[in-house]
Amino acid sequence: MCLAVPTEVVEIRDDDPDVAVVEVSGVRRAINIGLLTSEGVQPGDWVLVHVGFAMSKIDEAEARATLRLLEELGQAYDDELQAMAEGVD
Repeated sequence: MCLAVPTEVVEIRDDDPDVAVVEVSGVRRAINIGLLTSEGVQPGDWVLVHVGFAMSKIDEAEARATLRLLEELGQAYDDELQAMAEGVD
């Protein structure tokens, strides 16, 4: 299963402004934010990530509510976090 996961942007790469480091449930990963250039993604923003790309900005309340629902999926969510940690999409 490949889920779209809400993540918090913790860093924008100086060497490549289309790459951000995001974090979710203690897992950090570099993702592409090039699709959201016009939205001005900054550290502290929340983005919905699917297969390594930020698909949209979302507000923190929506992100946290979605994360709660994903956590209820149990193993499927755990598998997705593991794949993120390993850099697998």
